[in-house]
Amino acid sequence: QVQLVESGGGLVQPGESLRLSCVASGRTFSSYTMGWFRQVPGKEREFVASMRRWSGVTNYGNSVKGRFTISRDNAKNTMYLQMNSLKPEDTAVYYCSKGSTSGDYTNPSSYDYWGQGTQVTVSS
Repeated sequence: QVQLVESGGGLVQPGESLRLSCVASGRTFSSYTMGWFRQVPGKEREFVASMRRWSGVTNYGNSVKGRFTISRDNAKNTMYLQMNSLKPEDTAVYYCSKGSTSGDYTNPSSYDYWGQGTQVTVSS
């Protein structure tokens, strides 16, 4: 079992920044591919970013490229999502997730553990 706990969400104005954190349980965090997704009511969960285990290769959804940065600190079992130049359309619940051993990591079905989510609201 892996537990994931997100934090850092909140209400910000357009153009501002937020950093989300995700703390994972377990001793093998470095061996996990990790991802961030977001969801608004009535819509499918949307891929935001992922970071591959071992290589650290990152991938981003088109709507956040150039504005969001995913990173991790394996010593702290923590993953981050730095969100800059936030827009109202970034408003969603953001979820941290642990990837399965293989798969298309832009697809939620390739993840086997999820956090409870943290709300991000961008509004003036």
